[in-house]
Amino acid sequence: MNKSHQKSQVRRRKMADTGTLTRADLAEMLNRQIGLSRADAAAMIESILGHMTGALLDGDNVKISGFGTFVLRDKGQRIGRNPKTGVEVPITPRRVLTFRASQGMRQKVK
Repeated sequence: MNKSHQKSQVRRRKMADTGTLTRADLAEMLNRQIGLSRADAAAMIESILGHMTGALLDGDNVKISGFGTFVLRDKGQRIGRNPKTGVEVPITPRRVLTFRASQGMRQKVK
């Protein structure tokens, strides 16, 4: 087993404890794999997420090759129904964020 495979096994075991990959987990991986200080690694993660958030706030989609695309969609007003009472209720227009995994990611996750 090569070193990178061993590291990914350790990483998977650590994340399996909580089932969630966090900012701290990403920063820890940068610290171990690249040798950045914990503070620099955390700052880098925050910077990347900040750029992604800024692009989305500007109305741009965010595409990460080999991973997927975050897409903003505007949904128009529509009529919904209260499931308890059956009364029709207007649902206001809104903007939603969706994620579409890349073909490569979908193949890996299968």
